[in-house]
Amino acid sequence: MADTRDQILDAAERLLIAGKVPPPLHAVAEEAGVSKGGVLYHFTTATLLHGVVQRAVRLADERLTAAAAQGAMAAAWLRLSVPDDQERRLFQAMLSMVKVTAVGDLDLPAEVGEAIERWDRMLEAELGDPVRARVVRLVGDGLLFTALTAQPPGAADVDALVAHFGLPLGVE
Repeated sequence: MADTRDQILDAAERLLIAGKVPPPLHAVAEEAGVSKGGVLYHFTTATLLHGVVQRAVRLADERLTAAAAQGAMAAAWLRLSVPDDQERRLFQAMLSMVKVTAVGDLDLPAEVGEAIERWDRMLEAELGDPVRARVVRLVGDGLLFTALTAQPPGAADVDALVAHFGLPLGVE
């Protein structure tokens, strides 16, 4: 059984996907089956979104690290850049809650930037060419942007990109 923190994050994700942006803490508590105090023990309104984002980054990191161990991180990066319908709705909801600071920086947990730097290093190590790694990274970013703002690319589109780059297929 998931611990209370995960129950709360699961509840927040369900509410975000359902369009409750931002999800009220009392609704998160009710959805998670805990008291509002139980939610507040783990999160404030401000840290709840960061918790959802941090968990998404951790899960992506686990998948990408496993793929890198098999020499297939670049293909996994492209495939993970096209979220399924549920993930797409969650990412759209999270993006609608992300603030932009006065200098234009996104208000995201530090783990996001650290993960991106780690993933860039893994791509470069696998592909052996920093420019090729950057192109794969940016293509993945473009796939994600397209998936969040328009008709998501299909699996065949991603497979064609993987083949075009001559990447190992991996397990994704």
